[in-house]
Amino acid sequence: MRKTILSAAFGVAAVGLAVSGASAATLDDVKAKGFVQCGVSQGLPGFSNPDEAGNWTGLDVDLCRGVAAAVFGDATAVKYTPLSAKERFTALQSGEVDILSRNTTWTATRDTTLGLNFAGVNYYDGQGFMVRSDLNVKSALELSGASVCTNTGTTTELNVADYFRANKLEYEIVAFEKADEVVAAYDAGRCDVYTTDQSGLYAQRLKLTNPGEHVVLPEIISKEPLGPVVRQGDDQWFNLVKWTHFAMVNAEELGITSANADEMKGGDNPAVKRVLGTEGAYGEALGVSNDWAYNIIKQVGNYAETFDRNVGPDTPLQISRGVNALWSQGGLQYAPPIR
Repeated sequence: MRKTILSAAFGVAAVGLAVSGASAATLDDVKAKGFVQCGVSQGLPGFSNPDEAGNWTGLDVDLCRGVAAAVFGDATAVKYTPLSAKERFTALQSGEVDILSRNTTWTATRDTTLGLNFAGVNYYDGQGFMVRSDLNVKSALELSGASVCTNTGTTTELNVADYFRANKLEYEIVAFEKADEVVAAYDAGRCDVYTTDQSGLYAQRLKLTNPGEHVVLPEIISKEPLGPVVRQGDDQWFNLVKWTHFAMVNAEELGITSANADEMKGGDNPAVKRVLGTEGAYGEALGVSNDWAYNIIKQVGNYAETFDRNVGPDTPLQISRGVNALWSQGGLQYAPPIR
């Protein structure tokens, strides 16, 4: 295999370690300016990606839209800031964005040294590898001597080092800061392998000149729990972002959808009534209206709806629910009850 060496400094995610906590008034600040400032990727189909008109869609985008629906009753009250992997944490720490919803892996270091809190997991993932079909590679264990394209400022490069060292395989890294630079380099043949979260491989494959000439290998070499991130020091905002995701998961479990939410409002199921705000004052405890979850579900959908719409089997990514199925269906998605 070709061996390509391109020097690129590994941008450590912790650009400056612990930072001061958030002012304990993020929700007030958001209400005052009239929108949620959401940090997203620079373009990852299915997760956070703009169309030609600049309209953002994706699973991570829908999480931000859900927060806006909870706060304002309006899922469109969001502005988006595209961020590279290297700059994403600094943007959140500095207050440039209110929430980071950008295929970001929850790790011990990030959770304890950056002054940030992960507010749940909206996509369980794992790192994989993509190669050209004509290499006739069937397993990552056949990649000794390969050049590997990836992003700086991520866990990806560290996982590659662990995997290749553990399996006594030689490799060389070709690293870039921006995701599109990685895709372009791989597409141009500057490396043999492209590695990132497996969901990202399916998404980025759509950008290649000939997507059908590339295959994602079967190995998953890491745990990559991806989810939204907020600043430490503001439990109210942390709770609101966390329960936005939980509301979507609970709604799926209870069979509440954007299409039937109005009808189910009039039902007798107490769990449904609590979610839809016709019983209890759960929104008040979060600092929003009591129909906060209804607004999320009505305007954005339950977890199944947003998954299927953005990355599911009927989308170009064609990703099955797998471990992202509900806990009651053999998956890992599980939400505490609203009560």
